[in-house]
Amino acid sequence: MPLRKVNVVILILLAVAFLIIVQRNLLNLSDFLHKENPDAGQILPFEAELSKDARQKMESKAEEIPVVITATEDRLGAAIAAMNSVSQNSKARVVFTIVTLNDTADHLKAWMSKTKLKNVKYRIVIFQPELLNGKISKDPKTLEATKPLTFARFYLPVYIPEVEKAIYLDDDVVVQGDIQELYETNLKPGHAAAFSDDCDSASAKGIVRGAGNQNNYLGFLDFKKEAIKKLGMRANTCSFNPGVIIANLTEWKNQNITQQLEYWMERNFQEDLYSNTLAESITTPPLLIVFYKRYSSIDPMWHVRHLGTTGAGNRYSPQFVRVAKLLHWNGHYKPWGRASAFSDVWDQWFIPDPTGQFHPVRRHAD
Repeated sequence: MPLRKVNVVILILLAVAFLIIVQRNLLNLSDFLHKENPDAGQILPFEAELSKDARQKMESKAEEIPVVITATEDRLGAAIAAMNSVSQNSKARVVFTIVTLNDTADHLKAWMSKTKLKNVKYRIVIFQPELLNGKISKDPKTLEATKPLTFARFYLPVYIPEVEKAIYLDDDVVVQGDIQELYETNLKPGHAAAFSDDCDSASAKGIVRGAGNQNNYLGFLDFKKEAIKKLGMRANTCSFNPGVIIANLTEWKNQNITQQLEYWMERNFQEDLYSNTLAESITTPPLLIVFYKRYSSIDPMWHVRHLGTTGAGNRYSPQFVRVAKLLHWNGHYKPWGRASAFSDVWDQWFIPDPTGQFHPVRRHAD
């Protein structure tokens, strides 16, 4: 046999022997690793399709949407209608945190437990009015003294400390869209909240002319006061409505938003910083200061407001109201009262009080 062929055969045999040795070493290493770590041979969850049960648990957790709403005794039916509209129109699981006062808690529990809302996930939190000592007037003739719960939105992280993002809703709203769409509103980096601009296309026509020009800062703050002047804010800056808030609670806490709001409440209590033309938006001024040019915007169709003002029935067509994602009866006229526009829309979501204490007032009522 020629020498060249002998060399080729020898090289092939050596290569085969080398591969056999390598294979045996790898098998021994695998056995060793398995003994040292019995789970090493298992496929990790992020490497494989999850089991049906595990997937459902993760999806359920991912779809849970925290919603904070207040409930006062004299308008408890409003909160009920709002929650019912959210629940009926949302595919995701919504968890309500209902902030109320001690004298309303039992009535609220009865209404929730004896109607179809018993299937809704919720928790009740009792608001402590003592939080507002030194921050608002105690004169019973003032709005702020008679409506302590309107300040509950300032304390969102206190009620749901484990949550990173949440929605706050005023009680005089009805939600006609899937609230997950609102929840997924994108907040810009560094923004602790999103609001609806008062100059937006859907609701700009609803400005309350009789109560000052309430689509800018001048309608809410007294720019003659030195404390307001020093802030360097432009009086014609477009204001926003805090009846619907999407809050990044991580940013809220990092930026001490609650403490900032309390500071300006105290300053107003001492110096009367709010505009004399202000109507009922007693919570708006401190929010305008703290969030000046530092908030994201909500889709206008997700906060169609001023339905509680004079002429709302002429301002919006029935067709427009039907397609709006969220309706807000801010203003003097509420849908559970006599003179409100589009009260028939609100009626669709109202659940009668099983205790018989709350009754909407209607024009045809005796």
